[in-house]
Amino acid sequence: MSLSIPVIDLEPALRGSAAERLRTGRLIDQTCRHIGFFTIKGHGVDPVLIRTLRKQAYAFFEQPLAEKQRVAPADAGTPRGYRGLGFDSLARGNALDAPADIKEYYHFGRERWPQTPYYTEGEGRRYFIPNLWPASPAGWAATAERYYLALEKLTGEMMQLAALGLDLPEDFFQDKIDRHITAMRINHYPAQAVAPAPGQLRAGAHTDYGLLTILNGENKPGGLEVLTRGGDWIPVETEPDTFVVNIGDLLMRWTNDRWVSNTHRVINPPEGTAPDARLSVAFFHHPNYDALVECIAPPGLAKYPPVLSGEYRDLKYRQTRV
Repeated sequence: MSLSIPVIDLEPALRGSAAERLRTGRLIDQTCRHIGFFTIKGHGVDPVLIRTLRKQAYAFFEQPLAEKQRVAPADAGTPRGYRGLGFDSLARGNALDAPADIKEYYHFGRERWPQTPYYTEGEGRRYFIPNLWPASPAGWAATAERYYLALEKLTGEMMQLAALGLDLPEDFFQDKIDRHITAMRINHYPAQAVAPAPGQLRAGAHTDYGLLTILNGENKPGGLEVLTRGGDWIPVETEPDTFVVNIGDLLMRWTNDRWVSNTHRVINPPEGTAPDARLSVAFFHHPNYDALVECIAPPGLAKYPPVLSGEYRDLKYRQTRV
């Protein structure tokens, strides 16, 4: 496989042809065995919605810090709202000692859920948390909810294709993601007016934690790179109306390492380039909190012990806090 990120057109599979769905599933399987990253087009998400969310996000992050901090959570352990520069270091989630990442972000989850015990009692209260939204920009919350629901639909369809690619029943993952705890982060990497500290990146080398990450970014200096199995860092380009997809740790465990959750990072702009901010929108698709992730492998050949989805995510969140 060449040192580039494959592009997969989902449109034929999403139109419903069984043969196209199987073909696409096998293409995803082939890609994820090698690098675990690919770009998708033909995904069906309204490009106007994507552009509106990004425009409103830039408007939020360009406000004074005091305004942004109005929607920072009072409890440092609550994953909702605004987080400023220096809050976390993603590399620490992979046991690497690294400085804080040069980014700020806005973290939110689903906007509403059924008022039943799974969501409102016990462990559910740790994951189904009200979002914090600023007064400005107006309409940002509504746009973000529409985007979240569109990506929820897309990831549900992609997990069906993933099952086909893994030679599993198409609905294998359905009862494990029907009450998912997916979170979104809108990451803002400010223009760098001063040199970073030694070893400091916009986002340190890390893997993601869940099933799939669906990322919308922009091609600007200081962007996303992925580490190949051969040890090379290669850039990941994304057009405004496409998404980059990567496999997370839980899906790698589920497939018993058949698919790879690859290390990636966000580098700093090269010296001599004009300082420019960059924004990315990440949808971290994560199974139901009580989903048991067990390796799909013959008896005695599992590489990982079973793990509960929610417990794994909580562990990774704790590891990355500075």
